[in-house]
Amino acid sequence: MDLTIGKDIYRNDVDFAVLALQDPNFNKLLKFNGQLDFSNPDAVKQLTKSLLKRDFGITLDLPDDRLCPPVPNRFNYILWVQDLLDTTSDSYSDRYIPDREVIGLDIKFPLMEPKLMGHGRGTGASCIYPLLGCAARRAWKFAATGQSPLADSSSVIMHAETSPEVDQKNVEYAKRNILANNLKSRIRPLKTASDDPLISLGTFGFESIDFTICNPPFYASSAELLASAALKSRPARSACTGAEVEMVTPGGEVAFVARMIEESCMLKDRVQWYTTMLGKLNSVTDVVENLKKKGVGNWAVKEFVQGTKTRRWGVAWSWGDMRPRMDVARGITHLPKHLLPFPSDASITIPGSTVDTAARGVNSIIQRLELQWQYRPQISTGIGFATENVWSRSARRKKHNQDTVMAAQLSKKASIQEVDEEQSDEDEPTLGFKIEIRQGSGENETVVKCRWLKGVDVVLFESFCGMLKRQLNST
Repeated sequence: MDLTIGKDIYRNDVDFAVLALQDPNFNKLLKFNGQLDFSNPDAVKQLTKSLLKRDFGITLDLPDDRLCPPVPNRFNYILWVQDLLDTTSDSYSDRYIPDREVIGLDIKFPLMEPKLMGHGRGTGASCIYPLLGCAARRAWKFAATGQSPLADSSSVIMHAETSPEVDQKNVEYAKRNILANNLKSRIRPLKTASDDPLISLGTFGFESIDFTICNPPFYASSAELLASAALKSRPARSACTGAEVEMVTPGGEVAFVARMIEESCMLKDRVQWYTTMLGKLNSVTDVVENLKKKGVGNWAVKEFVQGTKTRRWGVAWSWGDMRPRMDVARGITHLPKHLLPFPSDASITIPGSTVDTAARGVNSIIQRLELQWQYRPQISTGIGFATENVWSRSARRKKHNQDTVMAAQLSKKASIQEVDEEQSDEDEPTLGFKIEIRQGSGENETVVKCRWLKGVDVVLFESFCGMLKRQLNST
């Protein structure tokens, strides 16, 4: 299976009646009224197994005393990571590239005996993210927690780390699920020391990777876990049986992610996207505020919605300058404005215009500037790169002065090659943008959409969009 970008098959609640007709094992656990008893661990476990089998062709075996991962929000998280990568690739296409190999790191919490609870890492018995990732993207490879390797290290793409105290039962079941799905060549277990960093790239011999994925325990203590369950008027872990260590970590999810942020400050852009799922909305505020304090200017937020009930949230951040599409970056509409990343899209409506006339206007404006620009009339889309602000009055004065200096150099018989070599260090773009010209909703109305592709300077992008709007309106 190779699912296309954005194919959210769980946008609506799962139709239990349909699933029961498709899977006799699930049908046995469905109540007469067509509902599922979520207080019955066997029923919840079978729901996970049936969805994985029907929708992904995945066979799953789980122990009775470990978390049974809900498939919809896990898969929605995978889809969001796909969107982040697809809209920040160096192809600038905003599309899925089937043959692109992606290197990722699955960061997990400690799966130790309860008396040894602490900060560690270990994959769950289901090995859910590697299994879903392999089903969704054929070029992705993964690794999961284990005591011995299952494949050559050169094939490893996603890593789930572990500590010496890792829960052996989870390891054995993860191995069993890997082999049962014929994924030995694409998923393998790895082992790290308990005092290793969460994101220990050196352990695996990687200079850089594309992303991390993380689903830390929500709660800081057993008391918080029980209090949360009481507020929901149902027993703790009623949706599935799980060990306390899978749901609790000192400091809770915010403290765990804070450790990731600290490590990212050292690694910087050796990881393109650091991502995590969160179980509480207020944790999003804490995590984003922490990112801003650390100087991160490129982040993304997301709400994962399963039908009308279950909600989880995601936060991602990057020290690089590739900007995700706005719907990918600003996926929580009710979050306070200061916690949302800067908009990476700007639209300019031109009344009394056609796509062709607007395209001529855009090309005329941009071709006068000292920047790279390529326009494809077949799709009414262009991509451009600028090394600096070349559209303001001060930029034009600077350009005039540079031309004067260069003319003087050439008059002294300086070679053009030497002059070009002196300028070569300044050729790295500080702004990348895409312009799409589309027919508007009104009659004789055109919309020019400017998308921020690359850069860290918000003011530079704003300035460019402002210049383009003024020029188009004046013409």
